[in-house]
Amino acid sequence: MTEDQMSWDEFYKKIEGREPRPLLRDVLDAFAKEISPGSRLAIDLGCGDGTETLVLLAHGWNVLAVDGEPAAIRRLLEKMPETGAVSLQTQVAKFEELVLPPADLIHASFSLPFCQPGYFHALWEKIVSAVKPGGRFAGQFFGVHDSWASDPEMTFHTEAQVHAMFETFKIESFVETDEDGQAVSGPKHWHLFTVIAKKTRE
Repeated sequence: MTEDQMSWDEFYKKIEGREPRPLLRDVLDAFAKEISPGSRLAIDLGCGDGTETLVLLAHGWNVLAVDGEPAAIRRLLEKMPETGAVSLQTQVAKFEELVLPPADLIHASFSLPFCQPGYFHALWEKIVSAVKPGGRFAGQFFGVHDSWASDPEMTFHTEAQVHAMFETFKIESFVETDEDGQAVSGPKHWHLFTVIAKKTRE
């Protein structure tokens, strides 16, 4: 990972106790305005420390939590209240190995940029295929101005490229961030596109 090469386990320790990210709150608000069709499945893709997975479970979703790091799933299960266990499935898998079932929501907060460029197209096709019509994608893509953009192991996009990926969706929110800020490792220039989009057709 690109946090001055700290391990993922070190990263999880540094962000312990953080608040859920606003992206998840926003997409849950979008679903709250609609009549629920009953039991719904969310895939938390790159679930990390499990913060957003726990929020989804608390809101009554069935959740498939996916991460390439066994430590992430272990941390999630350690936090899991017994009442939520029946609604949770977990999968330890790298992006190139993913098997995604049909889902009403795919939440991918700060995870997709860590897919190697050679696998990204296949990964995105899996995501698009997995989101049901009427379901949503919520996630971030890193832009080409990001200070990590020279990392050949990560994937970066232009604004036009991100828009082109959502041909079968209606984009409900599209926010570009291009500014200096902080990462866990210290100062960083962030360039990212935060997207919420609703699937309109296969």
